[in-house]
Amino acid sequence: SRYLFTLPVRGSEGLYMVNGPPTFTESTAFQRDSGKNCKAVAFSKDGSLFAWCNGEKVNIVNVTSAELLRSFDLPKAVCLEFSPKNNVLATWQAYSTAKDGTAGVPNLQLHDVKTGKCLKSFIQKKMQNWCPCWADDESICARNVNNEVHFFESNNFNTIANKLHLQKVNDFVLSPGAQPTKVAVYVPGSKGAPSFVRLYQYPNFGGPQSALANKSFFKADKVTMLWNKKATAVLVIASTEVDKTGASYYGEQTLHYIATNGESAVVQLPKNGPIYDVVWNPNSVEFCAVYGFMPAKATVFNLKCDPVFDFGTGPRNAAYYSPHGHILVLAGFGNLRGQMEVWDVKNYKLISKPVASDSTYFAWCPDGEHIVTATCAPRLRVSNGYKIWHYTGSLLHSYEVPSNEEMWQVSWQPFLDGVFPAKAVKYQAVPSELPSAEPKPAQAYRPPALRNKPVTSSKL
Repeated sequence: SRYLFTLPVRGSEGLYMVNGPPTFTESTAFQRDSGKNCKAVAFSKDGSLFAWCNGEKVNIVNVTSAELLRSFDLPKAVCLEFSPKNNVLATWQAYSTAKDGTAGVPNLQLHDVKTGKCLKSFIQKKMQNWCPCWADDESICARNVNNEVHFFESNNFNTIANKLHLQKVNDFVLSPGAQPTKVAVYVPGSKGAPSFVRLYQYPNFGGPQSALANKSFFKADKVTMLWNKKATAVLVIASTEVDKTGASYYGEQTLHYIATNGESAVVQLPKNGPIYDVVWNPNSVEFCAVYGFMPAKATVFNLKCDPVFDFGTGPRNAAYYSPHGHILVLAGFGNLRGQMEVWDVKNYKLISKPVASDSTYFAWCPDGEHIVTATCAPRLRVSNGYKIWHYTGSLLHSYEVPSNEEMWQVSWQPFLDGVFPAKAVKYQAVPSELPSAEPKPAQAYRPPALRNKPVTSSKL
């Protein structure tokens, strides 16, 4: 393809870039950073800029020319993120108080990418949700501070333009896409009152009457809120830490649907058990849920929360739509054996069933054709590496790190929507140089002391 996209690989071998299909060679433009201290990497949303921290500095390069644009003296940075239009780089380092117990120095910095100067720094104690959230056009930026959401406009961080003050806002998500920006907020229940999620349109935060929609529910210690791409609806996965019935190790989950037109519903899932995954189709008119005690069910629902297609049951706990929304992968990772089912969504026909055992990571390439699966530390410390597949089931490239090394992260360079046109779905496996990936036969467990020694028969 005329787009040469890259995959950064981060691990004990350092940080380097691999060219994507069809070459899979190491990129010569990006100079390998061979230190063992690369803590974090980040691409800009359009994939044109790449930043990483190597334990000494945070560097930003232009991906095509590999020219070093900026370098910041932040040896302790462990999180990096670009704002959507590449104007700001946010960095976070662990918060620490001074020796005498007084407040520590601000540990969340917002840097102007063009000039390199620090626009603002904040104290941000928790790593969870550390990064401020921007609207896609950067007109507003928001962060959660002491149960309030503070809004800044046009990247001016010296003035709080607006505040959303509810009892105790625990979490919020801004809608994707064009203006006007909408905000979904979650307030946990207390003293017998239910939890609720409310949708507002920025900046109308006048009170419950000004909300676009409101949904309250019991049984929610935490929630995950998922906007669809068109910003017309939010799916809320509400979960409790413990299942009072003792039926599930995961606690209990329920799935709720809230639309910006005020409609809301509980999504009725026809099988009891945990909800493993819920994903929106990029077309914004349907979503897929993977749920129920193993073997788990997978079902696609429409905006009325009616089931449209049921995939039956199988060993799966994850779902991934392709960027164009015309292919869906159902997979069983983690404690399952890495079976994948690749479905043509338009016709609900199975395309392929590749197996990527021991995968800890899965991602669609922005071209909608290729997939990467990887086995990364610290989740798994052995046989780290990555594989690149075509969705028709062909394994195109495979890399395993040497046995004394670890791989921590691999990801695709992102591209903006529309760069890659959608193509017709193929069913015939594309040609590959590699044999198909057969899962390794399971070996008997041997304690570390006996490994690499001849097997002796025991008299016991």
